[in-house]
Amino acid sequence: MAAVNVLEVISPGPLTTIQDRGRLGFGPYGVAPSGAVDSFSLRVGNRLVGNRLDNGEDEAGLEMTFAGPVVTALSKITIAVTGADIQPRINTAPAPMWRAMVIQKGDRLSFKGIRSGLRAYLAVGGGINAKMVLGSRSTNLGARFGGLSGRPLVKGDILSAHAPHLHLKTEGTALPFESIPNHTPEVTLRIIFGPHHHHFDPEMLSTFRQSAYRVTEQLDRTGIRLEGPLIKEKVALEKSIISEGVVSGAIQIPGDGQPIIILGETVTGGYRKIATVISADLSRLGQLRPGNKVRFSPVSPDEARSVLLEIETIIQGIIKQI
Repeated sequence: MAAVNVLEVISPGPLTTIQDRGRLGFGPYGVAPSGAVDSFSLRVGNRLVGNRLDNGEDEAGLEMTFAGPVVTALSKITIAVTGADIQPRINTAPAPMWRAMVIQKGDRLSFKGIRSGLRAYLAVGGGINAKMVLGSRSTNLGARFGGLSGRPLVKGDILSAHAPHLHLKTEGTALPFESIPNHTPEVTLRIIFGPHHHHFDPEMLSTFRQSAYRVTEQLDRTGIRLEGPLIKEKVALEKSIISEGVVSGAIQIPGDGQPIIILGETVTGGYRKIATVISADLSRLGQLRPGNKVRFSPVSPDEARSVLLEIETIIQGIIKQI
């Protein structure tokens, strides 16, 4: 079925890109996964508007950083806004987040401003259409491919979706209140130590585990630099290691002793990885903003799997409402 024009970009916001869950499996070729930094929010948004058949929740949406765009609806469509509290407005009226809602042709969607978190997501019934590159529609800003020619949205862009009329019946579907993430200025991230934790003395591991770190202004889709108590490798070890593949959530310790958390636009690293943020907490990284405080709490692999299953249960539960 042919794509239907659904949104016109009136103002793009500071950084709005097309993202899905990313292009996995191309790390050996130097291709980063990209994808939504807060994948939980995008996945929930896709579920709410009924994007669950065929590619399902892998449909692309808009990732909006710090401030959202202004867009005009070109067709009657179902949308859902999730992630950071960005205060959506339909025309001049406040609109709910974490709920599927129908907007009419000619309606204008805008955002008053961000109150908590950093990244919000806009899902559209039928998905945001873009050319598939290596199995994904995600925008890779550094390599300049995916999405709309590898760039953020600009004024005048026209976005399309596949058969949006088939998703109008999902209006009113909502994520239960108790499942909505709370983006607080102080966050505890659960971690599993390794793979290079043995390169640090026990006192350094204790410092890492017990300290609060500040999120610096140096953060983007490649990673987050933290500031706090220094973490030093054992005496006589080199400051760096041979570069190797990294995954989202890996926590590197560079020569200055200040942790860096890797995100989805990075594929290799040459610093020791003291720990890795568990999969269930990766989405929380996407909502960290400068000045937030971060602590780390070690958990077992079994605990990490259990928490991840809880999140999957929440996402799967949305289907029952439709």
